[in-house]
Amino acid sequence: MRATSRDDTTDVVALWRLQSTYADIVTRRAWSELATVFLPDAVVEVDTVTAEPRRLVGPGEFAAFVGPATDRFDHFEFVILNSVVDVESYESARGRIFMAELRREAASGDWSTAYGLYQDGYRKVDDEWWFADRRYRSLARTGTTGGIFGVPEGLPPLGR
Repeated sequence: MRATSRDDTTDVVALWRLQSTYADIVTRRAWSELATVFLPDAVVEVDTVTAEPRRLVGPGEFAAFVGPATDRFDHFEFVILNSVVDVESYESARGRIFMAELRREAASGDWSTAYGLYQDGYRKVDDEWWFADRRYRSLARTGTTGGIFGVPEGLPPLGR
């Protein structure tokens, strides 16, 4: 829940813009631009469920991981399905994004969709919101590597 009773509409809109900017960067595969939305020391944890979880620090390390992971697709689109944010204070917020990746394997022409959940921490620096930490977990995938992994239990309510 919010730490203050002030109107946080401006912050919520700014956070949604940050999330949308991330989706645009990923869809365009403009990996160098991740430094425009992630703090230099941001920790990104990636759990695909079918491989060992990874812990990456900073936008450069994250880009070095996600770039090669998407190279096999000749079409890749990041879609935000739902997003909620909770402004905790002037400089701190939490958020959650349910998303899908629409993708096509270049070699085989096979289409698949990956569904996932981002749990984010945001920090405001010099009146601008940034990703400060991020945890990703796969929820389901279609295609040859398909599976249903489920939504983690115990997610707290946000955005109220």
